[in-house]
Amino acid sequence: MNIKRKLTKDIKYSIKKIPVTAIIGARQVGKTTLARSILKKHTSTTYLDLEKQSDLKKLDEIEVFLEMNKNTDLICIDEIQLKPNFFSALRSFVDENQKARFLILGSSTPKLLQQSSQTLAGRIFYHKLSPFNYLEINKIKTLNEYHLQGGFPKSILHKEKFAFNWLENFITTFLENDMLMFNVNFPSKTIHRLWIMLAHLNAQILKYAMLSNSMGIDAKTVKSYIAVLEHTFMIRILQPYHINIKKRLIKSPKIYIRDTGILHTLLNIKSYVNLYNNPYFAASWESLIIENVIERFNKFDAYFYRTADGAEIDLVLIKGLQVIAVEIKSSLVPKLKKGFWTAIKDIKATKSYIIAPVREIYPYKNNVMVYPLKEFLKLNLK
Repeated sequence: MNIKRKLTKDIKYSIKKIPVTAIIGARQVGKTTLARSILKKHTSTTYLDLEKQSDLKKLDEIEVFLEMNKNTDLICIDEIQLKPNFFSALRSFVDENQKARFLILGSSTPKLLQQSSQTLAGRIFYHKLSPFNYLEINKIKTLNEYHLQGGFPKSILHKEKFAFNWLENFITTFLENDMLMFNVNFPSKTIHRLWIMLAHLNAQILKYAMLSNSMGIDAKTVKSYIAVLEHTFMIRILQPYHINIKKRLIKSPKIYIRDTGILHTLLNIKSYVNLYNNPYFAASWESLIIENVIERFNKFDAYFYRTADGAEIDLVLIKGLQVIAVEIKSSLVPKLKKGFWTAIKDIKATKSYIIAPVREIYPYKNNVMVYPLKEFLKLNLK
């Protein structure tokens, strides 16, 4: 099933304007499918999948490969993290061949792509491709299906049984095989155990010392394991919003499993009935909203806000003079506590919203609006 990704237009524009366009995102998120659809629009193309040894070998002599393809309209290199020295050779080539265009795909953040940002400074633009957001999938899947199965294409585009079989296999393959692609040689069983613990701590304050004590390994090692999961797009670390007020602020970050399908697989929740009746339902719903909103409004800086005395906002979006407060409620009849009203005064929120599983938009009180997820994602926040 061909579903147009929201990033398509931006990626095509980047290819026209800058030598190297990169699509980065988790494994199996749809980068290759998107790239192939873009390649079809070009007259002459070259595509290499570096997971294939035959394609990887073609880059043994990078300069020779580039020279042979210098008249190609668009060159696409998939799983670029398998050839990190490609970037340094690419820099001089694009400087000498200003019409050359490259589309590179990677399954990790630029930090794990070995300083490509510095190597290609001014010559590369990154686009982060996430699993399907709800606006991309809502015409063929219900919100409940999307919430349960997550946004990975091979999960959400199939029925529950296949979806969770695929998700279980994805987790195993990621731990035992994929992490080797990033030169990470951590014990897979330990990472799996940590991942399950993080699923149980989803949407909570991240406490490295507690995890260290629970796992029997030092906090520095725990941090390094978590960093790999973050840089491979498996988890999101949401930082606290700090302002200069005379209150004791929570300074530790919150942690989220980015895809709810993976979250539910780690928690062994495989039906919506079980999810709805599960004590982790509210935290799971928060993950879903956090990921969709941050990815949709990616020009905003995202934080949470919490003080030691209970003032709290689940998500704070900052851009210029805009300070947008978003409270996330899993109830059909959302209610705000005193701490929210205190918090929006603390941060001087310019707009405030509640996102809840409601059917329609309606006013709450004091200019706070309640939105369904789909309608919130349609907002034109500039």
